[in-house]
Amino acid sequence: MNKPGPLFAKPLSVLLGPALKDAFAKQGFASRELVTRWSDIVGAHVGANSEPMKIQWIRPVGDQPPEPATLVLRVNGPMALEIQHTSDVIIERVNRFFGWNAIGRIALRQAPLTRRSPRKTAKGPDGATVAKVASTLSEVEDDNLRAALARLGASIKRN
Repeated sequence: MNKPGPLFAKPLSVLLGPALKDAFAKQGFASRELVTRWSDIVGAHVGANSEPMKIQWIRPVGDQPPEPATLVLRVNGPMALEIQHTSDVIIERVNRFFGWNAIGRIALRQAPLTRRSPRKTAKGPDGATVAKVASTLSEVEDDNLRAALARLGASIKRN
């Protein structure tokens, strides 16, 4: 009787990639990087208060060159005026990300943002607990390894 082969876990991005690609394509996004890396592209302040909804492409007429698209942003109400005043900078940064003059203007929609706020990072273990755990690791010769194990042990004790 043959044994089944080993099971390999696949990243979630590999499994959901085709479905997400179709969903983003319906909103005018060629790739999902503009949405997933929004804060990196436009800066933390603008990224925390806005999110891209869709890109509206204008169909070229005849042999005319294509016109730049409109990027539609969902913006927290109070930040709409500030983002409107910085729209030239946002357009420049998005176009630099794309590598060509893809976006010509920005349209704002005032609404609550749909994404969750970023997770708060947990603070590290306190020094006294780390020192106490480190004192039990006298057999470990490497100082860096001993310090890492002490931090790990203190984190486990805290939980």
